[in-house]
Amino acid sequence: MNTPRSHDGEPAAGAENRRRYFLSDIPLDEARRRFYDALEQADSLSPMPGETVSLDQALGRITASPIWAARSSPHYDAAAMDGIAVRAADTNGATETSPVNLAVGSQIVWVDTGDPMPPGYDAVVMIEHVHRIDEQTVQVMAPVAPWQHVRTLGEDLVATELVLPENHQLTPVDLGARAAAGVTQIPVRRRPKVAIIPTGNELVPPGVSPLKPGDIVEFNSLMLAGLIQDWGGDGKRFPPVPDDFPAIRDAVLGALESHDLVIVNAGSSAGSEDYTAAVVEDLGQLLVHGVAVRPGHPVVLGVVQGKPVIGLPGYPVSAVLTAELFVRPLLDRWLGQAPQVRPTVGASITRKVLSPLGEDEYLRVKLGRVGEKMVATPLQRGAGIIMSLVRADGMVVIPRFSEGLDAGADVQVQLLQPLEKIENTIVAIGSHDLTLDLLASHLGKTDPGLRLASSHIGSLGGLIALRRGEAHLAGSHLLDEVTGEYNLSYIRRYLPGVPVVLVNLVGRVQGLMVPPGNPKSIHTLEDLTRPEISFVNRQRGSGTRVLLDYKLNELNIGPEQVSGYRREEYSHLAVAAAVKAGSADTGLGILSAARALELDFAPLMDERYDLVIPRIHYQSDLLQPLWALLNDTTFKQEVQAMGGYHTEDMGKIVAELD
Repeated sequence: MNTPRSHDGEPAAGAENRRRYFLSDIPLDEARRRFYDALEQADSLSPMPGETVSLDQALGRITASPIWAARSSPHYDAAAMDGIAVRAADTNGATETSPVNLAVGSQIVWVDTGDPMPPGYDAVVMIEHVHRIDEQTVQVMAPVAPWQHVRTLGEDLVATELVLPENHQLTPVDLGARAAAGVTQIPVRRRPKVAIIPTGNELVPPGVSPLKPGDIVEFNSLMLAGLIQDWGGDGKRFPPVPDDFPAIRDAVLGALESHDLVIVNAGSSAGSEDYTAAVVEDLGQLLVHGVAVRPGHPVVLGVVQGKPVIGLPGYPVSAVLTAELFVRPLLDRWLGQAPQVRPTVGASITRKVLSPLGEDEYLRVKLGRVGEKMVATPLQRGAGIIMSLVRADGMVVIPRFSEGLDAGADVQVQLLQPLEKIENTIVAIGSHDLTLDLLASHLGKTDPGLRLASSHIGSLGGLIALRRGEAHLAGSHLLDEVTGEYNLSYIRRYLPGVPVVLVNLVGRVQGLMVPPGNPKSIHTLEDLTRPEISFVNRQRGSGTRVLLDYKLNELNIGPEQVSGYRREEYSHLAVAAAVKAGSADTGLGILSAARALELDFAPLMDERYDLVIPRIHYQSDLLQPLWALLNDTTFKQEVQAMGGYHTEDMGKIVAELD
């Protein structure tokens, strides 16, 4: 721990009291009210002042004042077509059988599109409706109305007319219209200047290698700066500041001199090196320390020198969510914009979700349409799971007085991705295999509008999802302990009456993943009974767990004889990661996962991994690119290159069940 010190290097008076141990539990609306009331009193909620920028720098900016037309557009009566200018009255009575002859010079003038209309003329006959008799005479075969095919002065815009209102976000067509009107400069609101100060002794910049245990790559400031830019602000990333009260205090004071908002990232909780709340309280008003949201509870809201200071949690998911809840609305106010409201879509949640009482939980989900049903599959919920930000299609808010959601519950999802993208998603729920990730990558390359979204809940979970109509297909490798068959008996048991096509994806090798060099000489399942060996298992319902139980039963080994049997992970890579980290000596999984994390591997058995597809989806247009890819030679070669895979039956129909 870094003890706060005074500027002369001695321990600061009351250093231990600088930290704020207490976290409140303030509802979101109340936290915002306190924050905005204080900013209102400090006169810090008014829209940003204006500045003038050139048109080529104005895209996406917000107008700082109304824009009025300085001149009419067009500023003269102009021919709208190539043809002849006429007096409309001269064409009265013209028909195909009784055309009207008009004299060149006295009754008509030849014009091109954009030409000024000759004085006294009020219409244009298109060239294709004009028959030239000779050099002095033309013939028209239909009358024209006054001002037909004429762009009159001010048709588009009349001088002094309102062109764009204040607080309007400028689009490409807005800029084109202003350029057409001769405007080269435009008044816009100044971008709010936001300082982002990461804190932590453990932070290292991106690209540092090798990373030591305890090192954390500082990437939150990069994400936050990007979000602020998207929201219309100008985010400046500061170098990381150590967990030291005077250092953080000085960094905040320095940033306040030239920024409208200061964000301190990390140090907002109540740990031994969390000083953000104490710094804000020391420098100004500490309004809120802890908001009833999940993830992101330890938020700090304050006002220093009349400017907002926000402490965001260090975990990336928490940081992003709380930035959306507190930073974005503030930028909207400063830019004169209405609060941003995401579009929503109704969906059915695919599995039960428990949520603690007292906090509004923002649950990120993956979306896809299966038949007529939109399904929402919860993603991992850890505040540090940055890939949940990458993979999320939407968010479901679980109110703080709810204990969660039942599987199949109807929910409203705030969209994070365009709906058309979601509609073109193949939903795979079931067993994990790295081949699915490779499939998703290739589909994105060969069919850019198509996505494969896979969720790993085990083979049995995938079959149940199919039964509930929540997926297009499920990966499965369930071994029948009696028959030795893969998947068929389980499909009959869990999908009765559902016509199903069973397609082979791969054959693969299962074995024990061990650290490089296999320091504890683990080679067989019998080795798992050794007291010094720690094991990490797959979750119940997974095909790997079923296989393990089958083999342990054959060897008369009970679960209680395996240290770590009850520790569960949800993917082969998660098991490999546990072995890599040293928290387990071994785990059962596939060779490709071991290779991905540079582990050694003791092969034990081959198995078949299939895709279970209801026939209605197998025949759908959505899945046809998938079948084409499974028969692609290049793709098969890439699968084989991962190691431990057999592809000779890839794409073949194993069975069809009615």
